[in-house]
Amino acid sequence: MPTASEIVTTFLAIFIVVDPFGIVPFFISLTAGFDARRRRATILKAVVIAFVVLLLFILAGSALLRFLGIQPGSFYIAGGILLFLVSMDLLFGKPGRTKTSPQESVQAVQRPAQGEREDVSIFPLAVPMLAGPGTITTILLYVSSGRGLVEISILVACVAMALACAVLTMSLSAAFLRVLGRTGVSVIERIMGIVLAGLAVQFVFDGLVRLGVLAG
Repeated sequence: MPTASEIVTTFLAIFIVVDPFGIVPFFISLTAGFDARRRRATILKAVVIAFVVLLLFILAGSALLRFLGIQPGSFYIAGGILLFLVSMDLLFGKPGRTKTSPQESVQAVQRPAQGEREDVSIFPLAVPMLAGPGTITTILLYVSSGRGLVEISILVACVAMALACAVLTMSLSAAFLRVLGRTGVSVIERIMGIVLAGLAVQFVFDGLVRLGVLAG
């Protein structure tokens, strides 16, 4: 049974890579011109799709890693490095390289302005902004060493809570920008980046311990 601190750490890691505050400016740009009803439908569809994608990795991720012959320690190190890159993006205010490529980011923001009424709830909101490589890697980190039913249930709950926070920030996106401004959102992202950097280094250390390179 995970301790309370382990549960909080799991939630924080998932919350930071989902980045509910960072998605606010993108959401406003992508849904420009949408009425309230369509905006709510877009949020609901994006979150449901993201949850299903992440749930698949929670349930099948461990088997996938075993099939590929990847040791938990190796994936801890690889995942820690990737999460450290995510933390650097947050700290320096760069577009999330682990969420979208520069071309995808430009295309996604420009589509509404060009009048192309594509379903932004699937791309880029659900994948890769909510369920991106960073989030998937974090989940695989937690399932790589094998988890019982209780641990899996807690992980699912943490994912659901992080996505619920994203629903809240997207639903109140205009209010968040009015109260916090882009500067306030940027400050929050940088604070989360510092926390994630520490978690990333800890993952690398744990991986080295699991591989026997370092003593625990």
